[in-house]
Amino acid sequence: MLMTEIEREHLLTADQMAVFVTRGFLQLDQVVPAEYNERIHAGQRADPTAGYAFWDASAPLREAFRLPRVSGALASLVGPDAEYDHSYLHVVGPRHDKAQNWHVDSMIDTRPLAFDILAFYFSHDTPREMGPTLVLPGSHVRKAHAFSLGRYKNFAGQQQLAARAGTIVFMHHAIWHCAQPNYTDVTRYVFKLRLRAVRQQRNLFDTTGYRSPEIARSFHSVERPWQGNERRLDQLHQALLWRYVTGDDHVDVSYEKSLTRMVHG
Repeated sequence: MLMTEIEREHLLTADQMAVFVTRGFLQLDQVVPAEYNERIHAGQRADPTAGYAFWDASAPLREAFRLPRVSGALASLVGPDAEYDHSYLHVVGPRHDKAQNWHVDSMIDTRPLAFDILAFYFSHDTPREMGPTLVLPGSHVRKAHAFSLGRYKNFAGQQQLAARAGTIVFMHHAIWHCAQPNYTDVTRYVFKLRLRAVRQQRNLFDTTGYRSPEIARSFHSVERPWQGNERRLDQLHQALLWRYVTGDDHVDVSYEKSLTRMVHG
C-alpha cells in the first residue's frame, strides 16, 4: 500500500504517539469528511455481505485512506510503504443482543516490538447503544493468543469506541477487543483495515518534543485498575516500545528509570 510523500504537518505528533504507546490505540475523530462517509456508507448498505471484498469494491473508501491526515497517521505508525494484510466490512444487524468474546487478532507473532495496525473506520455515527468495539486500554503489551481471552467478561477500565461519522481508530494489533450488542433498530457497520510494516517502525512520526517532561509524566499518570500488581511491568514494556518508535535507545520513561539501571548496571 505505497503512499505518496507525506508532509511533516500530517504526521502524528509525539503527544499522539505517546497516547498510542500507552493505550494501544489512537482515535482520530471525524478525520474523514462527510462527503466520503456518505458515499462509503451507501456502498455498505448496498452490499452488506461484501466482507473481505469491500476494500477493492469501494473507490471512495480507498480515497479516504489516502487523505493527508489518514495517510499521515498510517505512515507514522507503519511507514509509507506498509503492506496490505487484509480488510473486512463488519456488519451487526439491529437488535442483535450478543457480544463477541474478548480476543486479539491472529497473535502468532515472534516480533518483540514491531506491530501491525488495525484501522477501524466508522462511516456513520456509532453511539454506545449501537455496539461499537470494546477495547482494553494498555492490554497490547500483554500478548495473548487469539481467543484465549474468551473466558473473561468485563475489566475495570475497558472502553467502548463510540464514534462520530468519519472517525478512524488506529489500534495496535495485540490489543484486546470485542464487538458489542447493537440495541438499536439500525444496522451498524465498521470497516477494518490491517497493515503491516516492511521497515523498522523507528522515527516515523514527528518526534519534536518526544523527550519532554510532560510526555515522560504521561507514562506514569494513567491508573488502570485491571493491571493490578503488574502495572509496573506493563509500564516497562510501554517504555521499551517508546524507545523503539522514537528510534532512541537511551530515552527512558520507565518506572524509576528501570531500563537505564538494567542496561548500564
